[in-house]
Amino acid sequence: MAGLWESLAISQSGMDVEQLRAEVAARNIANANVAAAPGAPLAKPLRVMTQPVGAQFGQALARAEAGLPPPGGIRAVVVESDAPARKVLEPSSPLADAQGYVQYAGVNTLEEMFALTMAVRSYEANVTAFNAGRSMMQKALEIGGKQ
Repeated sequence: MAGLWESLAISQSGMDVEQLRAEVAARNIANANVAAAPGAPLAKPLRVMTQPVGAQFGQALARAEAGLPPPGGIRAVVVESDAPARKVLEPSSPLADAQGYVQYAGVNTLEEMFALTMAVRSYEANVTAFNAGRSMMQKALEIGGKQ
């Protein structure tokens, strides 16, 4: 039964990361067309960096020697992207610089929509895995209760 609990925890961590990834993509899309005045700070696109939990070989080996299953799941960190600002020629804009360019965040809307779609699909896959594990646990309890 412990393995099923761990599989549920892994699916839950996956859902948490994909929710964060969708929120970050939505924030980036919202800031894609926000202009900044010359010299004013510009919204920077964000990226979600993921790392498996317990990825260190020594930790996994120590757990295996102790008869424990390897740790699982994933964690995420949000970092600012170093994408350059997007400059658009809009000489009539009050936010234009001396050359007539307005700066926007360096967000590629197409990439962000793709990231959002992938996050939703990955979230759905984690929900499916979570529900399958939960169904197995319920079935095991039903079988155990019949004896």
